[in-house]
Amino acid sequence: MKLGVFTTLYSDTPFKESLDYFKSIGIEMIEIACGGYPGNAHCNPEVLLHDEAKFAEFMKTIQDSGLEVSALSVHSNPVHPDKALREGFQKDMNNAILMAEKMGIHQINTFSGCPGDCENSKYPNWVTCPWPDDFLSILEWQWNEVLIPYWKEEVKFAKAHGVDKIGLELHPGFCVYNTESLLKLRAAVGPEIGANLDPSHIIWQGMDPVAVIRQLGKAGAIFHFHAKDTKVDELNTAVNGVLDTKHYGDEINRSWVFRSVGYGNGYQFWKDIVSNLRLVGYDYAVSIEHEDSIMSRSEGLEKAASLLNEVLIKQPKGAMTWA
Repeated sequence: MKLGVFTTLYSDTPFKESLDYFKSIGIEMIEIACGGYPGNAHCNPEVLLHDEAKFAEFMKTIQDSGLEVSALSVHSNPVHPDKALREGFQKDMNNAILMAEKMGIHQINTFSGCPGDCENSKYPNWVTCPWPDDFLSILEWQWNEVLIPYWKEEVKFAKAHGVDKIGLELHPGFCVYNTESLLKLRAAVGPEIGANLDPSHIIWQGMDPVAVIRQLGKAGAIFHFHAKDTKVDELNTAVNGVLDTKHYGDEINRSWVFRSVGYGNGYQFWKDIVSNLRLVGYDYAVSIEHEDSIMSRSEGLEKAASLLNEVLIKQPKGAMTWA
């Protein structure tokens, strides 16, 4: 496994300077944002797909850094009911695929997206319960009329341009948010759909990241891994449950908050995650996504990198001399 980072954290810092800093704290791989919600500060396909000199400079910056690229990320909602937003996200998606092709990368990361409740909707509608029966009707329409047809076509486009892994982050608010929904879309669309697995969203939903790793790993459906932690506040959760719409900045009153790796759960938790990733055959990037509002970005990133550099299993398995 190799320690990575999602570069959007340093979007306001020049690319070369960011890479030099990442290298200095033990980072080995970079996940580069190139559109959608994370923006495209370091990798703008609208420029790099058409300006060969700037593309060559971009690639040389990466090569000189000694870092590898784990994926291009374009987290977005390509099935958004608002036409203008949907078309913008779709353009970003296709540009990310074309950019990956040009770079020789076979993987992008994004969200599944979430439609509205009908063709005339203005906002996405994330269904979280089966009753009243209206909700099941919404789900059926979203999946059969929008989500599955969309991803079938997008996978065709991706494969035609050499991208055969689309890592979807299991994220509440989108149709794919847990193990079952990821595997449902994968079964309907094809093995090109897999997970960009982020335990932080799994934790607050009440799932066990190790159990999820086992289930998705057996299906060969873990394409990428985000290292982000979550701390569940037991007192606030006991009163209000985990469905919390308070602003992320209202930390003391929220039921849960994102934390830097090790500050939501300790060493043993992360050792178990890493060990089970190895058990299911995942040996790729463990990409830090820092969203800890209690720490500065540098302190949060460096503490996460320090812990992960201790717990990651980086060498191949040795011979069993004892058996």
